[in-house]
Amino acid sequence: MWYRHRTPALIQALYPKCTWHKSRDEKNIFLTFDDGPIPEMTPLVLNILSSFGVKATFFCVGDNIDKHPEIFQQLISAGHKVGNHTHHHLDGWRTSDNVYLKSVEACQLAITDKVMCQSIFRPPYGKATRSQLQQLQGTHEIVMWDVLSGDFDQSLSPESCLHKTIKATRNGSIVIFHDNVKAKVNLAYALPKYIEDCLEKGYQFKTL
Repeated sequence: MWYRHRTPALIQALYPKCTWHKSRDEKNIFLTFDDGPIPEMTPLVLNILSSFGVKATFFCVGDNIDKHPEIFQQLISAGHKVGNHTHHHLDGWRTSDNVYLKSVEACQLAITDKVMCQSIFRPPYGKATRSQLQQLQGTHEIVMWDVLSGDFDQSLSPESCLHKTIKATRNGSIVIFHDNVKAKVNLAYALPKYIEDCLEKGYQFKTL
């Protein structure tokens, strides 16, 4: 499985209207979690975050919100922020604009039916066409990332997941972990140790 733990500057430059990171002048980190909420993973993530008093941003799949409203309410009640991740975790490169935009709209309705929130959107897999992004940018901030933990990669050891994520992190980094089942082993090991390391280095965790 090929991917980069730190998003190359060239890729960021190709999509300058997307948010890849925040200010490099401030010692802040923006933890984000994709693909939930699900009972197998999201409560585990919430417990880890709570143990450190850290807030994060969850990019939620609308269908998961509908299936697990009580889990969604838990993350809202804990003071975390929520973003849109389409209703059925669609790959924009393989989906027509019409179907894709309707999925984003359905997810937004699932979110705002339960909580008022800012309109932030992350394309699943980081894949959306230029046309899709252009149509969404009028109503949503498109949030990507500059640090990918790789927790979903089951060929990656938990120790390597932690080390590579720490190494890629800088001031203002937007960091992705996943509250999905594939990520469970790596996330359970790496997330608390990653938070500990960042706090020891003087970073503060912020929401988007």
